[in-house]
Amino acid sequence: MVNNGTKETGRVEAFSDGVFAIAITLLVLEIHVPPLVKGHNAAGTVWQQWPSFAGYAVSFLTILVMWMNHHTLFEMIHRIDRPFLFLNGILLMLITFINYPTALLAAYLQQPEGETFAALFYNGTFVAIALFFNILWFYASSNARLLSSSTSPSRVRSITIQYRLGPIAYLVAFLLAFVSAPASLITDLLIISFFCFTGIPGGRSARQRTGQEDQDQLSN
Repeated sequence: MVNNGTKETGRVEAFSDGVFAIAITLLVLEIHVPPLVKGHNAAGTVWQQWPSFAGYAVSFLTILVMWMNHHTLFEMIHRIDRPFLFLNGILLMLITFINYPTALLAAYLQQPEGETFAALFYNGTFVAIALFFNILWFYASSNARLLSSSTSPSRVRSITIQYRLGPIAYLVAFLLAFVSAPASLITDLLIISFFCFTGIPGGRSARQRTGQEDQDQLSN
């Protein structure tokens, strides 16, 4: 594909943002108002749904941080091709799938027969997503195939190194589920906290640098 300096990712970003929005919205639909049982107060009945609230919070924050990092990547990705569209589509498919393991975790948490499997399934989904984030980024950044010319090699290297930690971190949470499902959820929150800041090394974004360069040219 010829690089004419024009950003070509507008439709891909709009489509991806829509999918992220749908995925994050679907999570709350799994939290249902419980029926009141005679002899039980409403507060106690709602409190029994804490696994649903915990799963919702962790999954919401995870998808939010994934969207933030996806957005950061597209500050640098300016061109597209068919393999990239396919890889991005697979990543979005996995993200929308988060709704199911979240519901499974909420249903089986605190049940000895099922909570270990639910936590494994939940974190296994995140391992797969983390792997595809790496695949998507590797394809786009290899030889600067789809990147803006203003993207610095040091920033590419920083993001590549950090993203490699994703599958490893979620694999730790996956293995921890064999010991304790709640502990694996806490690990997920720690991973979210780390990746909340992933993709920002190197200071200003490409758009900010371009804007500053334009201002410098006008001032000269």
